[in-house]
Amino acid sequence: MPVLSRLTDFDDLRDEYAAFWATMKVNEGVDAGSEADFAVNHQATYAEAGDPLGVPWWWIAIVHRMEADGNFHCHLHNGDPLTARTVHVPAGRPLTGSPPFTWVASAQDALTLEGFANQDDWSLPVSLWRLERYNGMGYRRMGYTTPYLWSGSNHYVAGKFTSDGHYDPTDISKEIGAAVILRALIDSNAVVTP
Repeated sequence: MPVLSRLTDFDDLRDEYAAFWATMKVNEGVDAGSEADFAVNHQATYAEAGDPLGVPWWWIAIVHRMEADGNFHCHLHNGDPLTARTVHVPAGRPLTGSPPFTWVASAQDALTLEGFANQDDWSLPVSLWRLERYNGMGYRRMGYTTPYLWSGSNHYVAGKFTSDGHYDPTDISKEIGAAVILRALIDSNAVVTP
């Protein structure tokens, strides 16, 4: 498994993200096509949440698959049900309004909370960095690639946080990573390489 920089500032990581993207190979048997199709089929909803904030629909679609398995009855923040404020980190979101929350309102809260609203640069390295940041930099701080980005590719073999603060070096993520989903979106011509 590749070992990478433990730094977390984007300026220190731009070239690393570009290099990993350039050398990423999707593992045999991994098909992210259905993930890409799901994103495209719900593009209007993702755009409704993202357009007012300047966040690309495809980026939101990827986060939605990773955080809530594409369930529109769950918060984009962390997959908790929209019938109440979030319980898991970040807890108590959205701060305003009353449950049940709409998916769009909650998604906009998550994107704003994370500082992704009104950002001009959504180039590939920045988008990958923001995806990793969304999930947290715990893997990177340990010097490992994150399955959140790279699962299903040559850049991830094993190792996973199985619960908050508990890392198991032998556990293997079954999810398809965000970078692999983005590759499928680009390969299907749904997204032009950012």
